Amino acid sequence: MKIKRLIFKYFCIIIFLMIFTINALYFYAKLKPKLDIKNVNSFYLYDIKENLYFKGSDGKEWVNINDISPYLIEATLNIEDKKFYEHHGFDILRIGKAFFNNIKAGRIVEGASTITQQYAKNLYLNFDKTVERKLDELWYTIQIETHYTKDEILEGYLNTINYGHGCFGIKAASNFYFNKDPIDLSLAEATVLATIPKSPNNYSPINNYELSKKRKERTLKNLLNDNLITNDEYQKALEEEIKLYGKKEKINLQTLMYYEDAVFKELKNLPGIPSTYLTTGGLKIYTNLDIKAQTNLEESIQKNIKNDELQVNSIMMEPQTGKIIALVGGRDYNKSQYNRSLSSYRQVGSTMKPILYYTALANGFTASSSFISEKTTFTVANNKTYSPKNYGDIYGNKSISMAAAIALSDNVYAIKTHLFLGEEQMIETAYLMGIKSKLEKIPSLPLGTNELNIIEITNAYATLASGGIRNEPYFIEKVCDMNDNILYEHKDTSQIVLDYNYVYILNDMLSLTYDYDMIDYSYPTNIAINALLSHKYAVKSGSTETDNWIIGFNKNIVTSVWVGYDDNKELNTNDYKYVKKIWANTMESYLDDKDNTWYEKPDNVVGVFVNPITGELADGKTTKRKIFYYLKGSEPLNLQNVFQEMIE
Repeated sequence: MKIKRLIFKYFCIIIFLMIFTINALYFYAKLKPKLDIKNVNSFYLYDIKENLYFKGSDGKEWVNINDISPYLIEATLNIEDKKFYEHHGFDILRIGKAFFNNIKAGRIVEGASTITQQYAKNLYLNFDKTVERKLDELWYTIQIETHYTKDEILEGYLNTINYGHGCFGIKAASNFYFNKDPIDLSLAEATVLATIPKSPNNYSPINNYELSKKRKERTLKNLLNDNLITNDEYQKALEEEIKLYGKKEKINLQTLMYYEDAVFKELKNLPGIPSTYLTTGGLKIYTNLDIKAQTNLEESIQKNIKNDELQVNSIMMEPQTGKIIALVGGRDYNKSQYNRSLSSYRQVGSTMKPILYYTALANGFTASSSFISEKTTFTVANNKTYSPKNYGDIYGNKSISMAAAIALSDNVYAIKTHLFLGEEQMIETAYLMGIKSKLEKIPSLPLGTNELNIIEITNAYATLASGGIRNEPYFIEKVCDMNDNILYEHKDTSQIVLDYNYVYILNDMLSLTYDYDMIDYSYPTNIAINALLSHKYAVKSGSTETDNWIIGFNKNIVTSVWVGYDDNKELNTNDYKYVKKIWANTMESYLDDKDNTWYEKPDNVVGVFVNPITGELADGKTTKRKIFYYLKGSEPLNLQNVFQEMIE
């Protein structure tokens, strides 16, 4: 009996302390200044010209609760928080029930957050599930409940909640999904919208119409059972055909939210940015987005890809600064929010080769250095063998120059160069140029067998495009609070990492990949888009069985495009034709009002007429000739094949 009395005594003490603490917190919250919930969590995104292109939870878009359909309010309360008007921020019974059910299931199967708790959570940039954040959420919940009426809290919640597709708040959602004001929503439309916030990606009627329909029907049934709607209203809502609008008033790009995702991901990691908007009353985020570039990129993708199952991934970057001015993480954000530009790692194929060939130039090779293109089996570590193949199993069966190997993407030449230099040499260059992923010291590295993210491989090309200066890629130029105080401003990260002499030579060779003069035992890899190009570009394509790439640049811009299947399904013959046209159309559209400029030749580099396939010095008998560039003293001075592979 004594033990039971002791347990009961301590239980009472704990309950008393809990009640005392909760009351003390509510009393203390009453003494704190009133939070301005109408302006918190507001953020404004500006493009590279400082034009506003996106706003979230903006006071100008705020809708009074009296101007919101009562159907939407009832459906939201029914789904999210039935006892909203009865509790003081926390539903203790619901918390206990959820705790019991989760313990019983051995996993999280039920949540217990009230609307006030969710509203407090929405004030945060950071949704990490940490103890500190949960305690902050509890504290802000108490403050909100203390200073505001239930109608004011519900109004704030409905004006800030995420309804998917970049729609924050009921006005944006009503306009986007149904082209209506919130007060004009029908019961069926209101029920559809009310079901979305639980999981915007999954429950959007645009993403998953059938699932949205099932949730709508379930919610309508609950509203009927709770006597919140009549049977006639229920039947009418069930039978109503939902007509989706799916457009935004200003910029209606299907891919723009991929760029916004990248902006918010970078924002979370910037120094000087408060963990919550409450500190600033909102944020003004000045990004590097170029609407023209983003539009050109999206239109080119839509124009060229005809296979609905194929996905695409592309970015455009200013090589001189590292600014990412356009990004596409998939065909349509409305259908897939998976941002391939941020999260996907794929084999990059022969787009790795320029890294190898810069390494070769820096180690004594020239544009005329030659190896024999023929079927070759290499004996590598531990007496293992490796037999690379050219596309179509086609070989020159003769000595070819480095420039020809680049234009024709000869794999045997690449492996010979790689093994001749030593496998670690190319890896060192790759890291210098901006590759972040761990690279394996393997013979096939120049053929792109490592999986890389599109941003890092594009940054490596941007290092070539900038003349050997590496910049860190970035999306955000500066961040200000609502009073225009600068909280963060990007600092120059440029660093000279490559020799401009060799970069110039390599960039010129990369312009041969669509040159008719390079036709020989095979075709230059980008010859199909020659007629589409009016500017001079350095460009390299790459392909594997599952991935198709092209990356190219001039002084103004570098653009990369990947096409493939998310499930790594093999590409068919038709699938390979899209990526190059996307790239060509995008580059030409973006540069249509810019001069056709190329890089200035360094004083230490000379141009010499040579046979482009063999690399030999041209004479009067040479039928095909091109100017190749060389570091002074390394150019061919006679007709001897001094550059040919040594044959024992």
